Amino acid sequence: MKATHVIDPVLLDNAATFTDPFFRRFELRPAAAPLDLDGTIAKNYLFPTFYGDVTCAQAIYLCPWERAYSLMPHPLMKPVRMSGGRALVVFSCYVYRKVLGVAPYNEIAMTIPLLLDPDVNVPVLPMLWPKYPGFGYYVFSMPVTSLENRIRGNKIWGLPKIVADIDIGDQEGDCVTMARDEDGRPYFELRVPRAGTATRFEQDAFLYTRLGDKMLRSRTSFAGTFQVRKNMGLLFKRGAGTERPTLVLSDSPAASVLRGLQIEPVAFQTRYADRMSSCFDLPEVGYKAPATFR
Repeated sequence: MKATHVIDPVLLDNAATFTDPFFRRFELRPAAAPLDLDGTIAKNYLFPTFYGDVTCAQAIYLCPWERAYSLMPHPLMKPVRMSGGRALVVFSCYVYRKVLGVAPYNEIAMTIPLLLDPDVNVPVLPMLWPKYPGFGYYVFSMPVTSLENRIRGNKIWGLPKIVADIDIGDQEGDCVTMARDEDGRPYFELRVPRAGTATRFEQDAFLYTRLGDKMLRSRTSFAGTFQVRKNMGLLFKRGAGTERPTLVLSDSPAASVLRGLQIEPVAFQTRYADRMSSCFDLPEVGYKAPATFR
């Protein structure tokens, strides 16, 4: 999908199209004030933002823990420890066919699972228990095909959204995502198998972000049936190779942060869903963060 740099001044009236029972759990409400998008256009969005009929292709990789920690914006944010002195990097690629109030777009969320100010950084367990105290995700990069949603993400949550061309489609039984840099060159390519073990997920999680001097916490929720593949043996060995890498990074400057993570070539787990429902809420009012960024 080519990036869209034009902002429609009209808020899309599509709330009635979100009929999945998942959305009945949430009560829509406006923000405290309309969001100024470019000095001439302001919109009064409803929250949480609903996403319907979503294609989600996700891959989870292992990398050295210190490399993941180097991306954290605050020392109290500690990547979840895995075996062998490693952490996890999660790539979630989305085709948002229906978005509450705005036009469809594609997006890639590049995240690291973390514990916020943990007493003890227990290995692995937080990934098995999503309600583990202080567990959440830090987004270190988020390419998106929509200028409007780049502005929304930057201004409301402090998400590091950038505008890019992102193609997501089927190739030889895989869901293939390709992001291009400013010169139009591919810098990120991810292959996620569309077949696997059908597994139902209904989960809530927190994203921790930085907006100015403030640390914010925002709830994200999703539900869907995923086709899952696991490589649990990677917990007990490092550097496993593959003849067909599922993650390809170019020498473009746009991929420099990803290359610096020293991501292992074999995915620890992949997940694919073709009709996921999800939502993302405003930052929690009254959240008492353990630190600021001053």
